[in-house]
Amino acid sequence: MALCCYIIPLKEAYPLKIVLHICCGVCAAGVVERLAHDGNRIVGFFYNPNIHPEEEYKRRLEATYKVARELDFPLEVAPYIPEEWFREASSLKDEPECGRRCEVCFRIRLKKTYLYMLDCGGDAFATTLTISPHKSAQVINQVGQEIGGDRFMVGDFKKGEGFKRACELAKQWHLYRQNYCGCIYSLR
Repeated sequence: MALCCYIIPLKEAYPLKIVLHICCGVCAAGVVERLAHDGNRIVGFFYNPNIHPEEEYKRRLEATYKVARELDFPLEVAPYIPEEWFREASSLKDEPECGRRCEVCFRIRLKKTYLYMLDCGGDAFATTLTISPHKSAQVINQVGQEIGGDRFMVGDFKKGEGFKRACELAKQWHLYRQNYCGCIYSLR
């Protein structure tokens, strides 16, 4: 399994304390395993006000808790306040998937992750979002760098069969796998 798929920010000394934005358990499985293998200390951060409906949010959160137990990392869960997401994204409801609405959604979640990283004394922050074959790592990385500069861990976790590995772990651990991005508009 090829493990090199990101650029280490700040310093080359390990372990880095990385605050990892987590969108779901499946994506977390592949990314946390990879980052921890490289000697980093991971702090999971589940913040997803975009996920709709609330039952879906709860299923994804439960899968993420299971991954945190399996891979033994702490998980911080921010309050679920969908209004935070609707306030920013509802004017873009007619945008296609992977359009401007998605960029706004990435920005909302990565900004909150960055602020949490500062609060908890992290060295860097990253996101599981780039492991998805349906998301543009280029756009996500650009947004992350705009928010956190060199404290954002630029990467594309789908490389090196990252998504395949995440799916293998999901099957092994019987994780819930969603069939849409998460927001109400992606249900269409």
